Amino acid sequence: MRKVVVYELLSLDGVAEQPEDFIIDFDDVMRENLGRVIATQDSVLLGRRTYDDWAAFWPTAEYEPFASFINGVEKFVATSTTPAQTWVNTTVIDGGLSEFVSDLKRRPGGDIGVHGSIALAQSLLERDQVDELRLVIAPAVHMHGRKLFDKGLPKRLALTRDVASPSGYLLLDFRVGN
Repeated sequence: MRKVVVYELLSLDGVAEQPEDFIIDFDDVMRENLGRVIATQDSVLLGRRTYDDWAAFWPTAEYEPFASFINGVEKFVATSTTPAQTWVNTTVIDGGLSEFVSDLKRRPGGDIGVHGSIALAQSLLERDQVDELRLVIAPAVHMHGRKLFDKGLPKRLALTRDVASPSGYLLLDFRVGN
């Protein structure tokens, strides 16, 4: 069965919103980590806000390895309305999110990524549909903004990988649940 893998950039105090404010040194170790995360993914789930922002930015962006990945990968948008912008390989999720994700996990393929999309990641965590968290923790306290772990029930996580980058970022992989 496929896995849902949430990749988030966080400040030390857990803020996930506007990571460009606290992720200021994207070094080679972080780039290699991102490449490792996306190498196993062939589908991505996006929330509406992230989709709108990214559909306006990524089709012409040249930040690799993510630009080639996100522009080419199959994207599914969790929204109740049709997005104004079109983006190649994008489908709006029809029906309930839980049912869709459960069905997608049963289909053949690689990992299903969730990048950004804070509310969507929270919703999937609440529904126990996240299998792994891959977090980049910045050596900064941001203080303001939405946090990834603001909602939901407590979860036990199992650390499966930890690396510190030369710029002081912690790259942490966790298995969610048992």
